[in-house]
Amino acid sequence: MTIGLLTCEKLPDLTISDQQLIPELAKHNLIAKAVIWNDKTINWNDFDYLIFRNTWDYFEKETEFNLWLDQIEQLGIKTLNPIEIIKQNKHKFYLREMEKEGVSILPTIFIDKTEHLNIAEIIPKHWKKAVIKPAFSAGSYQTSVFDLLEIKKVNNEYTKIAQEKELLLQEFIPEIQTLGETSFIFFNKKFSHAVNKKPIDGDFRVQSQFGGKYTLIQPSQELIDKAQKVVNTFHDKLLYARVDGIVIGTELHLMEIECIEPDLYFDISEGALKRFVTSIIELIK
Repeated sequence: MTIGLLTCEKLPDLTISDQQLIPELAKHNLIAKAVIWNDKTINWNDFDYLIFRNTWDYFEKETEFNLWLDQIEQLGIKTLNPIEIIKQNKHKFYLREMEKEGVSILPTIFIDKTEHLNIAEIIPKHWKKAVIKPAFSAGSYQTSVFDLLEIKKVNNEYTKIAQEKELLLQEFIPEIQTLGETSFIFFNKKFSHAVNKKPIDGDFRVQSQFGGKYTLIQPSQELIDKAQKVVNTFHDKLLYARVDGIVIGTELHLMEIECIEPDLYFDISEGALKRFVTSIIELIK
């Protein structure tokens, strides 16, 4: 069986962490290779399965990525996670549906494409600071934090973006700077491990490229159960899901659930890589 580990032009050989998947899968007689999702020379019918791993430029190539997803779907090639879930999860308006299902999300206003963006008109008066970002984005792409005195400036900056993309306007939760963000990682819908990510002083971005510090943690069973509830809103099978949120006391406030190409922190949690490979085998055999 041949598996394509999907990546992007910037990472043609996958991240160092994900490169470990190839020899690990080989132990189970599974041939895996890195493939760039928009490489026109690839014959996708050569693969029995495709696994989304490092497609980290998809949000910069929205139209091309959507067309490619349609192509893979029409070819009938199996993917992990399933194409249907990828199509839903790449656009963060899914948070609106999760909120309707009783999941606690950060206070969010969902802004459809508009020719007349007016943040001052829609932002709640009790918010002190806010975050604005496209619904189709990743890694803090086109993301800004601002206070109410900067509304006019931010509105001008995002007017053109709002004409082309749906936006999320979220209340800025100051605890992100002190408590950080917590990621709960699930393989085949079973909890694997959790990582806390804290930004450097004065920043809000927790990603490692911005200096974020990652620490393996053991959350309470109560918090794991709350993250499991988020995962269980998906009725299809999931090879992986990363539930990202802010934990305040015993409450988990969902920021997003990543089912496309998240870092899964194989190098931080001992045994995580093997658990991931076991889940692949469970789902394809």
